[in-house]
Amino acid sequence: MLHNPTVFPSSKFQSHSQPPPPPLPLPWAFKTTARINALASASPPTSRRLLSICGGSSLLMLLGTKGLQPLSDSSYQALAEENPAESNAEGCAGKTPVKKAFLDISIDGEPAGRIVVGLFTEDTPAGAVRFGKLVSGAAGVSYRRKEFVKIMPNYVQHGGVRSYGVDAEIAQRTGGNLTNQSLKDEWERDYTQCPGTKNLAGSVGIVVRDPLKPPPKLKLVAREGRLVIDEEEVGIEPNGTEFVITSKDSPELDASVLVVGRVLEGMEVVQKIEQVKTVQDNTGSPYFRVAKLIGDKRAVVAERGFNRPYSKVIVTNCGLLE
Repeated sequence: MLHNPTVFPSSKFQSHSQPPPPPLPLPWAFKTTARINALASASPPTSRRLLSICGGSSLLMLLGTKGLQPLSDSSYQALAEENPAESNAEGCAGKTPVKKAFLDISIDGEPAGRIVVGLFTEDTPAGAVRFGKLVSGAAGVSYRRKEFVKIMPNYVQHGGVRSYGVDAEIAQRTGGNLTNQSLKDEWERDYTQCPGTKNLAGSVGIVVRDPLKPPPKLKLVAREGRLVIDEEEVGIEPNGTEFVITSKDSPELDASVLVVGRVLEGMEVVQKIEQVKTVQDNTGSPYFRVAKLIGDKRAVVAERGFNRPYSKVIVTNCGLLE
């Protein structure tokens, strides 16, 4: 038998003689605190945007809202210089048409009316000049007797001039340009400088690129006794002659269309074109999606027929107005 046994208390009821040590501060806390202190002593008062950027967290913007003051005029000017794209938004929306062009439309041989287009020759010179030459016939070929190939809920699309066959031969003999490289450069500049939706209701634009075009297909071919990897283009790039006329704001066109003008007269004619019955769109079919994904040429050909009008919608006459 043990004398005077020692009973140890359970850890559940054991009390600590010293409080636990405080948690170590995080390394970024010192940097954040220093930034906040620097902002607090800065003059003029700091905006919420700058507080969020310098603090490195969006939570700081909410915590510091109480002590913030509105930006002064000089601060707004500094932010505009920081973000030139935002300051150019108003200028991009206020493009002024300089020249006028007209398109006489017929549906199944019946005259539907005239569309008058104002061209932005100063803002998008390459695109406006291209459209003007194709309307007037100065490029050797024109939009006369050419038809609309697609009717969508927000816009109608004209097929333009073919880059092969008789049209291409005539354009080549007369020095006409059916390439779209200069239009692509202008589209990139306009897309970068002008934020927001470019293809507003009533806009007229040239199709300069296909954002849904699949990448080149790689294949193994034999050349000069050796096997080499070659790239096969899937689909056809636009030649810079197809154009669209929007009836509603169409941001889905901003990635492919260069806006060259707007409709001044004849929006009721565009509405008549939209009422023409079209081929059903079958892009939602899983078979079509797989075929398009693997670059099947049959899917590319079938897609051209979607939303095509059953009736002949043709430009019977076109030109420039003085």
